Amino acid sequence: MRKIWLGAFSLVALYGCSSSNISSVPLFSSLPSGVTLIEQVNEQPGKAMIPYSKYQLDNGLTVILSPDDSDPLVHVDVTYHVGSAREEIGKSGFAHFFEHMMFQGSEHVGDQEHFRLITEAGGTLNGTTNRDRTNYFETVPSNQLEKMLWLESDRMGFLLDAVSQRKFEIQRDTVKNERAQNYDNRPYGLMWEKMSEAMYPEGHPYSWQTIGYVEDLDRVNVNDLKAFFLRWYGPNNAVLTIGGDIDVEQTLEWVNKYFGSIPTGPEVKKAPKQPAKLAEDRYVTLEDRIQQPMVMIGWPTTYRGEETQASLNALANIFGSGANSLLYQKLVKTEKAVDAGAFHDCAELACNFYLYAMAPSGEQGKLQPLYQEMMQVMQDFEAKGVEQQRLDQITGSAEAGAVFALQSVKGKVSQLASNQTFYNQPDRLQTQLEQIRAVSPESVMQAYKDYVNGHKKVTLSVVPKGKTEFSVAPATFETPERTLPEYVKTTEADLDYRRAEDNFDRAVVPKVAQAVKAQMPPLYKLYFDNGAELLGAVSSETPTVQINIRLPAGERYVAEGQEGLANLTAAMMQEGTLDSSVEELQARLDKLGSTVSVSAENYTTSIRISSLKKNLTQTLSIAEEILFTPAFKESDFKRNKKQMLEGIVYQHQKPGWLASQATRQVLFSGSVYQRSNDGSADSIRGLTLEDIKAFYQQHYTPQGAQIVVVGDISKQQIKKELAFFESWKGEEAPLLRPQLVNDLSERKVYLVDKPGAPQSIVRFVRQGLPFDATGETYLTQLANFNLAGNFNSRINLNLREDKGYTYGARGYLASNKEVGAIVFAAQVRADATLASIKEIEAELEAFSKNGLTDREMKFLRLAVGQQDALKYETPSQKSSLISSILAYSLDEDYLKQRNEIVEKVSKSTLDQLAAKWFVPRDYQIIVVGDAKSLKPQLESLQIPVEELEIIR
Repeated sequence: MRKIWLGAFSLVALYGCSSSNISSVPLFSSLPSGVTLIEQVNEQPGKAMIPYSKYQLDNGLTVILSPDDSDPLVHVDVTYHVGSAREEIGKSGFAHFFEHMMFQGSEHVGDQEHFRLITEAGGTLNGTTNRDRTNYFETVPSNQLEKMLWLESDRMGFLLDAVSQRKFEIQRDTVKNERAQNYDNRPYGLMWEKMSEAMYPEGHPYSWQTIGYVEDLDRVNVNDLKAFFLRWYGPNNAVLTIGGDIDVEQTLEWVNKYFGSIPTGPEVKKAPKQPAKLAEDRYVTLEDRIQQPMVMIGWPTTYRGEETQASLNALANIFGSGANSLLYQKLVKTEKAVDAGAFHDCAELACNFYLYAMAPSGEQGKLQPLYQEMMQVMQDFEAKGVEQQRLDQITGSAEAGAVFALQSVKGKVSQLASNQTFYNQPDRLQTQLEQIRAVSPESVMQAYKDYVNGHKKVTLSVVPKGKTEFSVAPATFETPERTLPEYVKTTEADLDYRRAEDNFDRAVVPKVAQAVKAQMPPLYKLYFDNGAELLGAVSSETPTVQINIRLPAGERYVAEGQEGLANLTAAMMQEGTLDSSVEELQARLDKLGSTVSVSAENYTTSIRISSLKKNLTQTLSIAEEILFTPAFKESDFKRNKKQMLEGIVYQHQKPGWLASQATRQVLFSGSVYQRSNDGSADSIRGLTLEDIKAFYQQHYTPQGAQIVVVGDISKQQIKKELAFFESWKGEEAPLLRPQLVNDLSERKVYLVDKPGAPQSIVRFVRQGLPFDATGETYLTQLANFNLAGNFNSRINLNLREDKGYTYGARGYLASNKEVGAIVFAAQVRADATLASIKEIEAELEAFSKNGLTDREMKFLRLAVGQQDALKYETPSQKSSLISSILAYSLDEDYLKQRNEIVEKVSKSTLDQLAAKWFVPRDYQIIVVGDAKSLKPQLESLQIPVEELEIIR
């Protein structure tokens, strides 16, 4: 079962840079009028760092530029120092709500045009909101930079006249759908809301969630939202960060042109630090539609950037990160908990330290004994403390993480933007490293005593509905009825508009420079005598190496009735070797800053290796030991088997899993393709350790193995490093037996019961074709692009933007070497289930009959044809492309071939495919929701309704 929570101790920062503080006088005369250079950090060869320069416009906008010409792309980030913590009581959710409104068009950008223009440019975009900031970002080919600055400046300076009551109401519905999907209809989804309400006093900026309360969203009007924008969205409360293939002088001219005339907003002062204070222990119980109870314990600590944060982060790692953590050793390994961990959740105004543990399902799920075990772990730590050796491992992982964080322009820009927003210091590496290296056994123990041991805490018990007796203790705290101030309606007259005056026409969309050309990196090949093949690429931007060894050992090779065997074998591969315990292996890897993981997919089992170049030999020595001498102990097998069964229980609670399994059963009934890779409870219970050993012997073989290498290493060097693999001898794995899939004749509505669900998942599904890179499957994918393949597609705009039924709707082609499926899906309001089905049906009918419009065809050619600039940037992206080439025996230039298809394919060809593949009567309909209320509605469709029993 994968970790549900992640520790918070990671250094995604940079090191080895030097900074020269420069007076607020322009350093050189070529700066545009109104732009002041504040600081410059120059590149130092041989040191991992982000060179940048920081400027300020006269209106207060902070601008950070970070040139990087390694790939023909740019990443633009605009961060506003406003999150849910800046909201007024009774107006929760405004910061997030406004994030939605910022994509709805501005004075010179039409409705939905922001998404369309960036997608058309071959780019990606999004926005996020948290407690302390809201950011908007896009990654595009570098020739699109001026257009991005025009777009971002238009919504900073010219948004409000385009904000209508209708847009307001539609996005309010969208936010409600998002809350229902991610909170109300998700297992454990309301946990953080309950925890925050108990941790903080009413009115504290962190006492409500970023998504807000529905009653607050219902209370306000569009002018309230406009007032929020006018208060917080001024240039003086924003940081514009641009990284990538840029010309600094030209970029500054564009920034000054588009942003310089936007008037300064109201003064924004720093918010006071407000760590929580508890006068007594609080016990909270949340009843949920879950089967595995969970206990979460939280203690107030400090605030982000405070000097003890590094010691508290280390404390969280000691308690809850990895195989060597105290909670794993005492709770998970002893099978007292399914999962357990710790993390230090740090934000601008307050931080909290958390321990958690998930109990098994059934009668073993009572939380009081688990809570006592957690308290005992704390007492043991107090008695023994931590050794410096363990801290060295934590530091090694953090420092390696700093280097890996340099692999993408987006990652670097995001760090610069965040650090500038919260610390007025884009490069905080030296401070962070100093704090981490200063952590000692004594400072960790002092932090434990100062904030955790014996201090007041909140203990949250999440239990199945009707089983409050499973709680740690009877609830002593329930969220009181909210005390809300009298709502005063904001009127248009209350708004103090700020108007920008320009000497150019903003309605003119900036012209795009000559198209950029992205090139597939040169590839090298190696063929080993043992039947393995290697495809690699040199990537020297960071001193790192990533290796993926794929063996013919996927779930597709597993015999009927043994589903889950490949996954369980992969888990057992990570449980130590004949020479080393898992704890010893993990300690060695952590100190090196390396990872070696084993995971099973459909056709393969992958051994993924990630290392700093200087530590590759030692890392591969560990990988060799894991691959060739797994321990396969009975005790480890029993524990992993039990965890896998509990993992199935956890996954099967999710509406999304139910919909996916229903799709497999409906489309591929009676064949191997209907089974889940996770396996079923029955299949996993039947597995034995001998099954694991036999699968390992038969399928872990170099015959047919495929190796992908991307990193700062040559062909000759990697051949030498992989000598241990080249000398491995093995037999061919058993061949796959093709299976026939029956055609579906009768159309039905398949209803999967999720009692009381506030939302329904609606899917239209049909059988498709197996994967091909340039044939009919790919062409059908192109045909779907405007129907349901991007944000501006017909189905998404209909259900989300026009009707407000859903947070998002999409359609996609899923395919492998043998079979394929076409799926159109949306998670919708329960009361809009029937209406959503009718809308999807109508959109499919219109598109299959009439095909694409000329405008859609033009949009397709531009959007898909310009995406390559973003596909080759990081080692992970390169590795994924190379893996596809090997897995499907593709030409090395298959992406170029695809682009030629996009450029030349005719509208009539795509229209013919739409008429063939998107006819609604050829689709089965799957609905996951409350059967009792939905079944009578679905029967009105005059399509047979069958309640589907899910294979679990």
